Amino acid sequence: MKKILTFIALFACAGIIAAQETVLSSSDTPQQVLIQPQHFGYLSYNDVLHAMPQYQQAMKSLEELKNTYDQEMERSEQEFSKKFTEYLDGQKTFPENIMLKRQKELQQLMDQSLQFRKEAQELLTKAEEELMEPVHALLKEAIDAVGKNRNYAYVLNTDVNAYPYISGDGENCTDMVLTQLGVK
Repeated sequence: MKKILTFIALFACAGIIAAQETVLSSSDTPQQVLIQPQHFGYLSYNDVLHAMPQYQQAMKSLEELKNTYDQEMERSEQEFSKKFTEYLDGQKTFPENIMLKRQKELQQLMDQSLQFRKEAQELLTKAEEELMEPVHALLKEAIDAVGKNRNYAYVLNTDVNAYPYISGDGENCTDMVLTQLGVK
């Protein structure tokens, strides 16, 4: 059975080679494959994003929320400092059970403060994502519209020097996207 399969495989390969030789010999000139360059756009996504008034408003809202959390953390730290100072002042006069109770209270305050910091950071990250989602969607729509209007095959993001050299049919479409967004 193996001999038959091997024979069929060799026969198929020979047939393919013969067919290729026939195609090559039937043509006097080598066939040329024409590759048309693709027209594309490029921009700095971050530059356009930062120019958008919606981005500025989202950052302002985020900063206000951050300030609110910072104020609460400051209040919590002041409360801890006050209780710690009271603990230090009374350390020599408190009986042992009161000392242990105060130490426990201080530890709880510290734990609560650390937990609040962690939660606040998570909430700020989530708020930023929620605030920026419609801004990114709006920017994507503008890029898509410019891309379709200019018949681009694609639009490159040149941020972080991802494309230090762009040649060919590339076109800087930053101003067109800004115009599409109504910024320019």
